[in-house]
Amino acid sequence: LLQAAGLAVLQRNYKTPGRGGGEIDVIARDGETLVFVEVRQRKNAAYGGAAASISGAKQARWRYAAQQYLLQFGSQPPDCRFDVVLQEGEQTPIWLQGVM
Repeated sequence: LLQAAGLAVLQRNYKTPGRGGGEIDVIARDGETLVFVEVRQRKNAAYGGAAASISGAKQARWRYAAQQYLLQFGSQPPDCRFDVVLQEGEQTPIWLQGVM
């Protein structure tokens, strides 16, 4: 989905070292913008579906992992955004851009 839209995937399953760290499912480039993507999949929409599975704690770990990744750019990090891809059952995936 992301590559078909023109994004260049840089890394998959990026994890920060140590306990309590975070993980980013996909890191990609959209032009000059770095995109941190969370992918959530559920069999159906029961219990709120894929979107409801992104808790506040999950968002904090996602943000922390992005901060750690951005350290490699020093004082000049690129513009970035947080996107989510939601997949429920056999439905077409939904790609939400700039969610956080």
